[in-house]
Amino acid sequence: MGKRNSQRKNAAMLDSDDDSSSVSSSSTSRTDHVSVSGNEEVHVDHDALLDQALDSLDEKRTSTRERALSLIVGAFSSNLQHQFVDKKFATLLHLCLASIKKGSKKASAEEIALASHAIGLLSLTIGCGDNRAREIFEETARPLDEFLTSKSNLTKIPSLLECLAIITFVGGNDEEDTERSMDILWRVIHPRLGSNVVAVKPSAPLITAVVSAWSFLLSTMSELKLNSKNWQNSISYLSSLLDKEDRPVRIAAGEALAVIFENGIIEKFSTDSKGASEMIREEISLQESYTHLQGLKGKVINQVKNLSVEAGGKGSAKKDLNNQRNLFRDIVEFFEYGYSPEISVKIGGDSLQTSSWSQMIQLNFLKHFLGGGFTKHMQENEFLQDVFNFTPKRRYLNNNEHRMSSGEKRMFKSPNSVQNKARTQLLNKQRLLSEGRNLGHYAASMVDDEAF
Repeated sequence: MGKRNSQRKNAAMLDSDDDSSSVSSSSTSRTDHVSVSGNEEVHVDHDALLDQALDSLDEKRTSTRERALSLIVGAFSSNLQHQFVDKKFATLLHLCLASIKKGSKKASAEEIALASHAIGLLSLTIGCGDNRAREIFEETARPLDEFLTSKSNLTKIPSLLECLAIITFVGGNDEEDTERSMDILWRVIHPRLGSNVVAVKPSAPLITAVVSAWSFLLSTMSELKLNSKNWQNSISYLSSLLDKEDRPVRIAAGEALAVIFENGIIEKFSTDSKGASEMIREEISLQESYTHLQGLKGKVINQVKNLSVEAGGKGSAKKDLNNQRNLFRDIVEFFEYGYSPEISVKIGGDSLQTSSWSQMIQLNFLKHFLGGGFTKHMQENEFLQDVFNFTPKRRYLNNNEHRMSSGEKRMFKSPNSVQNKARTQLLNKQRLLSEGRNLGHYAASMVDDEAF
């Protein structure tokens, strides 16, 4: 009876006309109250609330679906919902997709944003090496591409861009998947014009979102295709963004250029570079491509030097200006001396450190996507720990925990690296070992739940 009453209470909360914050507040106070008397009851109440939210995603009222999605996003951001995912993975994925796909029930911009965020969180919760992560990518990439191409409402796009980047980051099998997703992102601000396509000037926030998501995926690439025309066009466009008035646009463009040059794109066009002979068949010679790219790099260096010392204008936010100056000083130092920024982030009592532009961009993108839940995920999400080569001290306290060698950890630095097959096998092995250890505990909890 207690569980049934809790579900009725949760249904009333989701169907009320209060805003989503009231739902969150009620849930929190309920959890805080019960946690004093016992942790097990907290777990049951939390699962019941998530179950009710999932049921509400099929309701007709848009406001009800929005509240339900907001609750799900909050729950997946603040904790790893593995048990819920094990039971309700397919249902959650397809109900969220129903809010995005064309021809589905009418969805608001808020609902589409929340649904895409929920799918990204679902992918991060599952992690790489799980067939369900691949299923998310395969089921979601095409609807996202169709929606982004339609441009029916630009206000909905930023969340969809982040979702595409995250599901590719986790569920993409190889760099071809990553390149396809990067192409989808690029076409949002550079559409393939045709008889039925009207060019629309993208807004500054949209440009920032596209370039940030594109750079995030670029940072996972271990090999870049040698196509001189494409890279010249990309670098030229990003260079033009450095002259825009909007500071977030400049910063996003600067970070993208830093990753491109960190990957040694110019050196790859040198006649002495490995694989350079494949370029001989192109219309533009290797030497011409190399010279042109060197010229573009020289222009970019002058631009970032100017931005690193830019004076603040009228109405200029001091914090934004300082952020811009610091970033471009780091880029200047990188171009002139080859030094990449070193960042240290406190995660509880531990320290997460990065030492490359690629790692920094991945860190910032995931911090933005997870929001206040970033610390929790870094403490408990083994997929993200492996991506950043980060091991919380408490993981060593369990003697049965598999401790990865330095060679194994290197395989996880790029989620789409050439070692993907080996990485997948390792994750499967770890998951099977974990499931074997926890099977007895899980069965006991199920018995207790039925008794409750």
